[in-house]
Amino acid sequence: MALVPNWSAGAAVTDDPTVDAATKATFQRLADAVFTDRTQALVEGAGKADTRHTSGFSGSVRLSGGQTEEQKSALDELRDRRSRLARLGETYRAGSTKVTLDATQVKGRHAKVAVTETTTLNYDKATAKSPKSTGFQAHHELTFKADRHGTWQLTGIRDTDDGYLAVNQVAKPTVAKVKTTADDGPPSAARSATTWPAPANAKNFSATGYDYQAMVAYAQKYWSKYNPAYPDFNGQGAGGDCTNFVSQALKAGGWKHVPGYTYDFHKWFGNSEIQSDSFVGVNEFSWFALSSKRATSLANVYQLDLGDVLQMDFNRDGSKDHSMIVTYRDRRGVPYVSYHSTNTYNRSVASLVASYPSAAFYAYRT
Repeated sequence: MALVPNWSAGAAVTDDPTVDAATKATFQRLADAVFTDRTQALVEGAGKADTRHTSGFSGSVRLSGGQTEEQKSALDELRDRRSRLARLGETYRAGSTKVTLDATQVKGRHAKVAVTETTTLNYDKATAKSPKSTGFQAHHELTFKADRHGTWQLTGIRDTDDGYLAVNQVAKPTVAKVKTTADDGPPSAARSATTWPAPANAKNFSATGYDYQAMVAYAQKYWSKYNPAYPDFNGQGAGGDCTNFVSQALKAGGWKHVPGYTYDFHKWFGNSEIQSDSFVGVNEFSWFALSSKRATSLANVYQLDLGDVLQMDFNRDGSKDHSMIVTYRDRRGVPYVSYHSTNTYNRSVASLVASYPSAAFYAYRT
């Protein structure tokens, strides 16, 4: 019996080897154009409406009417983000995007395509002692529909990573979550201000005995290629790998296991076979870090330094959504973070503040 592809919204795309190379190339070209336009919208002097890569598509593939409007809205939002970043002193002089096609399914006039986007943005006026670029890898699922003439139209784009913090991604609408409180009252983190400049709060790198350079080195090594010694929680509803990644980096710098029950937020441990909730969970990590005194809250996100941790609550409902670790701090005092889900290295905190102005930020000194 032949297996019928699962066409539900959450199903992974399984590659169909019968799809010809020309059709795959057609899908890939348009996907590359869509994400290249979004990257270029962030680059000073680029990304103008009359130079869009998607504008020249006709014939066998093009954007649907709905996707044309969505793309225009996304580019407008990204240009506005570029302006906000410029006011914070950050600009990009160049950007590049490459899309690789991972899997294609075609069923009649409908198609699904899974792609990996790899994007790099070069910082303008980078110095010898500052990061030259930031970048990420993101995964998307594109849906196409062919009309009666055989022209494929891109009808939808879905980001399939559990995170949504790629530099050129637009903010997703958020749905408020129901607040929950643990039985023994876990500690609450204080929100951090996002105003620039921040009051001085220099980090004493020798006070704790931790190796912060080792934390940075670990994050730089594994931001895109995951350490096989740990499970990967990214993709297809696994919950996201961001806190798992941060915990691994902290462990590499000297954080010791605190064994016990996985659900006890006073415990912290993780290996290939078992992980505590505090090792992989965003809120649980915060509870452990504060209750164990391994971290303290910082008043301002711009006080973060190497090995410190930044968390975000996108819809300000009190439940944190994402964890990141600081891997660089420039001369102006701007921290840069790296993270999983979506895999990203050396993204400035200024970029996060400009991209998510309504989010709540939580900064931790480790």
